[in-house]
Amino acid sequence: MTLAGWAQILVFCAIVVLLAKPAGAYMTRVFAGERTLFSFVLSPAERVVYATAGVDPKTEQRWSAYAISMLAFNFAGFLLLYAILRLQDLLPLNPQGMDGMPADLALNTAASFVTNTNWQNYGGESTLGYFAQMAGLTVQNFVSAATGIALAVALIRGFTRRSSAGIGNFWADLTRCTLYILLPLSLLIAVALVWQGMPQNLNPYVEATTLEGGKQVIAQGPVASQVAIKMLGTNGGGFFNANAAHPYENPTPLSNMIQMIAIFALGAGLTNVFGRMAGDQRQGWAILGAMGVLFLVGVSLAYWAEANGNPLLTALGLDGAPGNMEGKETRFGIAASALFATITTAASCGAVNAMHASLTPLGGLVPLVNMQLGEVVVGGVGAGLYGMLLFGILSVFVAGLMVGRTPEYLGKKIEAREVKLTMLAILCLPLMMLGFTAIAVIAPNGLSSISSAGPHGFSEVLYAYTSAAANNGSAFAGLSGNTLFYNTTLAVGMLVGRFFVIVPMLAIAGSLAAKKIVPPSSGTFPTNGPLFAALLIGVVVLVGGLTFLPALALGPIVEHLAMIAGQTF
Repeated sequence: MTLAGWAQILVFCAIVVLLAKPAGAYMTRVFAGERTLFSFVLSPAERVVYATAGVDPKTEQRWSAYAISMLAFNFAGFLLLYAILRLQDLLPLNPQGMDGMPADLALNTAASFVTNTNWQNYGGESTLGYFAQMAGLTVQNFVSAATGIALAVALIRGFTRRSSAGIGNFWADLTRCTLYILLPLSLLIAVALVWQGMPQNLNPYVEATTLEGGKQVIAQGPVASQVAIKMLGTNGGGFFNANAAHPYENPTPLSNMIQMIAIFALGAGLTNVFGRMAGDQRQGWAILGAMGVLFLVGVSLAYWAEANGNPLLTALGLDGAPGNMEGKETRFGIAASALFATITTAASCGAVNAMHASLTPLGGLVPLVNMQLGEVVVGGVGAGLYGMLLFGILSVFVAGLMVGRTPEYLGKKIEAREVKLTMLAILCLPLMMLGFTAIAVIAPNGLSSISSAGPHGFSEVLYAYTSAAANNGSAFAGLSGNTLFYNTTLAVGMLVGRFFVIVPMLAIAGSLAAKKIVPPSSGTFPTNGPLFAALLIGVVVLVGGLTFLPALALGPIVEHLAMIAGQTF
């Protein structure tokens, strides 16, 4: 570990914290329907969208109508993307003549991008043409991110409204988020990435002559526009197979920092939106503080593990001073790689600038645990906040049990209905992660795709289903996932991990919105300070630890113990 490495981590954290308040202020105005910096340009476009779709943005929806609108929109997007992927050989802007995707791979990919997961069982530059990348994947990058943010705002309304039947209008929230937040910021980020050397064109691939006289095909295309929204919307799907480790997808250390900040910017800002809409910004800072502690613990462990390297290599006489550089890009180094790995799995992004399968056992443990905690450490745009608020409900329930009174959150009584729905949303994730892992490590179709023996092979499978259900999309790349078994089971995991959390969460929002706000009393547990943040951290860690520790003990933990004992598998 070096001073420069820690400086990178601290600079990143400082920038994210500084962005949280202005981002929150702007997003609050957007979802309140107030004028913003871009209104004079985008308001006409917004009105056209409503008129074309026949939507009245002032019409409030009950939680059930909000959920039906969201599900219908996402189902339509799934069908459209599936058709584009299957028929891409018949579509324009395909200069390399890419064939249509096989049915099972198209199913997996459509489920992946609609759920904001972006798991990829294919290589982008060798599988997809420009039309599929732009009209298919990039469009879903925008609308899946906008869906997540809209859902978080709907839950916030549930907490902050008094005796209300409605939690907003899905179509208005989706439109405003896309037009006023994601499009302008993506344009700015894309321009910055082009400045750093990222391609943005529709040209055919280039054939170059190497120094040895051989021929090499160099892929290019509309990269910057997709990378901007893949990071800002915490999507993560790479234009290239190597993702953010590819020099065209992440050319410089500055582009790396821009992309890392983009991953966290909106998620951190949404905590401030929560505080503003609640009328007490300390509520948002308490949640961001809890997220920040969990993040700092994770990145410190990952950096320490990667900087110390592998003692097995040192025992062979190799210099261990540089740390574990396997699977990392020299232009980033260990600190930026460990930081990126922690960020991308703390959010539901899944982009990678280093190969996670090459991390040390403890280095690989951090991304796994980040996802298994529900990716509530900032998390995906929207998904991280509503996931953390679900744990907040659980936390005040625990606090209520301690003092023997009905729990409250922002003046709303948390009763049996809300707690049951919260547990339904939280428990569906480990069911997918652990259930499918158990099947895959005993089924012949699952075992045949594992490339490594022993605990690392188990970790490959556990990571895959954890990543899918957590809607992350990163991978231990040693697993060959492009099979009928994995394409299908991973698709199911992604869909359940997204929508089986969302629907109970919206039911909670509707239930809370209908309740009266109870004035605080001397027995009310404060949720705007460090005590609540500490309890929130404890509940998140306790739920994750009790659920996943046995599985982690079979994978990265035993692999780490074997490594320090000088054993290999």
